[in-house]
Amino acid sequence: MSNSIKIKTLIIPFLCTILLMSCNSKNKTTNSPVKTETKELKKILFVVTSHSEKGNTGEKTGYYLGEVSHPWDVLHSAGYEIDFVSPKGGKAPVDAFDMNDSINKKFWDNDTYRNKIENTKKPNEVNPADYVAIHYAGGHGAMWDFADNTEIAEIAKKIYENNGVVSAVCHGPAGLINIKLSDGSYLVDGKKVNAFTNEEEHKVNLAEVVPFLLEDKLIERGAIFEKSAPFTKHVVTDQRLITGQNPQSAHSVGKATLNELQRRTKSAH
Repeated sequence: MSNSIKIKTLIIPFLCTILLMSCNSKNKTTNSPVKTETKELKKILFVVTSHSEKGNTGEKTGYYLGEVSHPWDVLHSAGYEIDFVSPKGGKAPVDAFDMNDSINKKFWDNDTYRNKIENTKKPNEVNPADYVAIHYAGGHGAMWDFADNTEIAEIAKKIYENNGVVSAVCHGPAGLINIKLSDGSYLVDGKKVNAFTNEEEHKVNLAEVVPFLLEDKLIERGAIFEKSAPFTKHVVTDQRLITGQNPQSAHSVGKATLNELQRRTKSAH
């Protein structure tokens, strides 16, 4: 037998073996289940005011820092990423800049979040599908630019109707009063809510300065308004809507929002 015939005799079975192994490998790949990891969405949108003056008083205002920092601390510590939007975008004016509050200081010293709140998104830069919740922070500025902002109201509506959570504290509920759901009803209609009360507005001597009284307007929209004594903590949860009465309620609003998000996650599984 010639050398060439010997080589062919050896090579052919070798090639057949390689082809057979390749086919088996492909079959195994095809038949094995593909593992797909679904990453849980963990982003929350905070709304802050762009308005910096209390009517014609000459006094400065903006978002109330503690009504951002305290819910942020609860939710960020639980693993949620926070983004910020304001009616005009860009740098949001800040009020109640109290660095003796350790949570305020923790937030303000966080370079990432300090940069975010000083460069807030414009409403048209927000995709509601990215968020599991939206939180309206207060501060008197909200009374001038939250209620009539249809773009942010539409974002909140989409988040809520996607089984998301809507929260607001103090003057933040000004952003709730004109949110209409797909069925044409107001978001707050028939739900228990609270916010900065008429009594509290009178006590800070701004009842005649703000464009409307928040308590009255929420009731006008069909809300079941609950409240405690002025400047005492009060938080209400009703059908994925969470509201807090005043700055003293901010931390508890964060906790209630986290509880509702955890409940929502459990029910989804």
